[in-house]
Amino acid sequence: MPAYNAEKTLEQTLREVPMDIVDELILVDDASKDNTFDKAKALGVHHVIKHEKNKGYGGNQKTCYTKALEIGADIVIMLHPDYQYTPKLLTAMISIIGNDVYPVVFGSRILGGGALKGGMPMYKYIFNRMLTATQNILIGEKLSEYHTGYRAFNKEVLTSIKFMQNSDDFVFDNQMASQVFYAGFQIAEVTCPTKYFEEASSINFSRSVTYGLGCLKVSLIHRLCKWGWMKSDLY
Repeated sequence: MPAYNAEKTLEQTLREVPMDIVDELILVDDASKDNTFDKAKALGVHHVIKHEKNKGYGGNQKTCYTKALEIGADIVIMLHPDYQYTPKLLTAMISIIGNDVYPVVFGSRILGGGALKGGMPMYKYIFNRMLTATQNILIGEKLSEYHTGYRAFNKEVLTSIKFMQNSDDFVFDNQMASQVFYAGFQIAEVTCPTKYFEEASSINFSRSVTYGLGCLKVSLIHRLCKWGWMKSDLY
């Protein structure tokens, strides 16, 4: 769980985690301004790590995945502790990977119309759809969205891709999806309802534009590398 100012939503998130099939919980507090770290400790999270300085969304995930591999995880799921994504889907995502159906699973807000029903702003929805369509063309895949923060991986995937080479910012997620496809792995998607409310994490319009341009750059580099026209440290 990559956390930043998640004190108000952490308990509600943990309440829905199916602990009968989840062995270890890891939370990385990215120098929050609230009591996320102490709250996680009090709620019994197994591994609680605190960054003394904010490393960014991508930097936080690097610590999360590194710790998960360090403790010997076979299946690793990124769940945001802001309760935007329901932990109730963990069972399905773990089952898909555990039964060797797919090595990676994304929780899609677009499948089933969950994004708009959950309150995603219309401009973000349109932005998401246009960006995803362009990326599918460039990368040559058919995902319903590249921009979900609900992701599950088996150990082989995480040890095969160079996620530590990725950005420390929000484009980290997109680079990771690109790396997964580039390495030849397939990604499954499950319909995921989502919630947009005051405490849920979100980025503003200007950051969204910067993120979108970064995603297009990632997809273009992916295509050029596939064609052998350039090389990148990401692959």
